[in-house]
Amino acid sequence: MQLLVFKNTVFILLFSFFSCGTSVTEKEPVKQSTLDQYIEVGADIKEDNDRDLERRRKRAEKNKKYEIEVGSLKTEDGMLAEKSIVVGADQFSLYSELLKNKSVGVVANQTSRVDNNSKHLVDFLVSENINLKKVFAPEHGFRGKADAGEVVKDGVDTKTGLPIISLYGKNKKPSSTQIEGIDIMIFDIQDVGARFYTYISTLHYVMEACAEAGIPVLILDRPNPNGHYIDGPVLEPEHSSFVGMHPVPVVHGMTIGEYAQMINGQGWLENNIKAELQIIKVKNYNHQKAYSLPVKPSPNLPNDTAISLYPSLCFFEGTIVSAGRGTDMQFQVFGAPSLPSKFYPFTFTPQANDGSKYPKFKGETCNGLDLRKHKNLDKLNLEWLIEAYVGYGKKKDFFNNFFTNLAGTTKLQKQIENGYTYREIRATWLRDLEKYDAMRKQYMLYE
Repeated sequence: MQLLVFKNTVFILLFSFFSCGTSVTEKEPVKQSTLDQYIEVGADIKEDNDRDLERRRKRAEKNKKYEIEVGSLKTEDGMLAEKSIVVGADQFSLYSELLKNKSVGVVANQTSRVDNNSKHLVDFLVSENINLKKVFAPEHGFRGKADAGEVVKDGVDTKTGLPIISLYGKNKKPSSTQIEGIDIMIFDIQDVGARFYTYISTLHYVMEACAEAGIPVLILDRPNPNGHYIDGPVLEPEHSSFVGMHPVPVVHGMTIGEYAQMINGQGWLENNIKAELQIIKVKNYNHQKAYSLPVKPSPNLPNDTAISLYPSLCFFEGTIVSAGRGTDMQFQVFGAPSLPSKFYPFTFTPQANDGSKYPKFKGETCNGLDLRKHKNLDKLNLEWLIEAYVGYGKKKDFFNNFFTNLAGTTKLQKQIENGYTYREIRATWLRDLEKYDAMRKQYMLYE
């Protein structure tokens, strides 16, 4: 009997102790361990992905209906056929008169293609007896083979003999001497819709130089493969750089033509000057319509999957982690030698290649994740970045100075360091995104 009383007393004491502990925990949350944070992030990911899957299905059904009603035409046998997208450059009849008897400059690279991508725009214009004077090349050069950040020198196009002027490095803005004698400037570059992709910065400087010289800018518009959504922190002016010049989110949701109108309309050119714009719109295009790029827009965006993942994975460029440069899976994988293989079972070893002469972790085995099954993202994915930070041993070494340039704010790094989940971080963007969306609607050319 005494033994039974003793057991009951112990049970009551233990029950009271654990009940008390639970009560304290609810009032004063204990800081989570790294593993607990990792598990919490994983739970958030699953819950959010489940909802995303349902949203994607509904959107796909809506888009399918829309394409049948608006974006399709009847063939002779009565079947519905989707209208083909026709880029601005392929509508020569709409802009040939603008170039007639003019001295023409052109901003172009390897993506500037016409005739179902069979010809380069420069070669085509020469064959049409357009008086081309100079070619201006953005980052990666005229033929698009230079590394990211590599200085591209001026030169001569061996095929046409035209002078090529680099708009990267110290000479980001065409000088008055370089555009002297030009009557009209063509801009035909394929963008991918991310703020830190530098072609929109080149657009800004070309517009500014031409506005100062009184030269009209003819934009041959192309679809934005990430144009179906907007997301990310809006850039703060004090963090403006060549990888982010304007107060727009990471994913801006506009074509080059629309973006040019916004640069003009918002007074972002120096001294609030305005460029004279003429835009040849893309035919049969809307922002929900998928577009597969026929030519790599830069050496390290080799396919549609990389282009879709790029806005999310480019953040790794501002960290110790590799985004796959030096492999044939650029911006489709990420990893580092120090990430735990238990959570990061996929391995790759970067080596020098076209577009990455000196890749991060050259010759070292990186533990990471293969993301090639993730396609057609409709929002930024911060889960991978947060997970990598949680899993990396030396937290103080994870970020480098470039991260703030990419994020356009110091807040994102601080939020990740302070244990915010990706949903909590995204919630801090919403008000700015709403303001941006209302502003950009003034300049939209497509539904």
